Amino acid sequence: MALEHALLVSLTERAGSGYELARRFDKSIGYFWSATHQQIYRVLKRMEEQGWVSSEAVAQAGRPDKKVYTVSESGRVELARWIAEPGEETGILRTELGVKVRAAAHGDLDAVLAEVARHRDRHLERIDVYRRIEKRDFPAPHDLTGTALHQYLVLRGGIHVEIAFTEWCQEILDTLGPTTAPMDAPARHPHSATEG
Repeated sequence: MALEHALLVSLTERAGSGYELARRFDKSIGYFWSATHQQIYRVLKRMEEQGWVSSEAVAQAGRPDKKVYTVSESGRVELARWIAEPGEETGILRTELGVKVRAAAHGDLDAVLAEVARHRDRHLERIDVYRRIEKRDFPAPHDLTGTALHQYLVLRGGIHVEIAFTEWCQEILDTLGPTTAPMDAPARHPHSATEG
């Protein structure tokens, strides 16, 4: 997937300026497809040149006009084309952490375990963030339809991935590090984050 397609998805949900799109990435799509603010502005310019989006200057009180982007018909055609084509293979664990664990016998095992614990804790924090988003934005998931349902399902995918990753990290710590400190509290253990 190119950043262009992530931006097309976001803009089909709601028109916005480059700044607003960057904020959306920080709060939602960015959890699944990362991009810097500079990349977003650069790609928006390219998308406008390709005719996938159009922009309109909107006056702001006391500030320069902002450029608000909307998806053009050719942008919708491109998004539909991209949605229909086979995507890249998913589910491949490609992480530096895995390589470090594999090489642990050739280095400082305690340093590797500390790195695993750091990753586990960061992913536990992300689960907490996703759960807050889920509770705030999707309080009645069984009533969802259309775009809201699709957004919810992607969020649920993110929750499942984060739970699996934290469980893997904990398995490494339990297997290789008997002296490694357990997670902060039982309520934060990945198993408690899964539904019954």
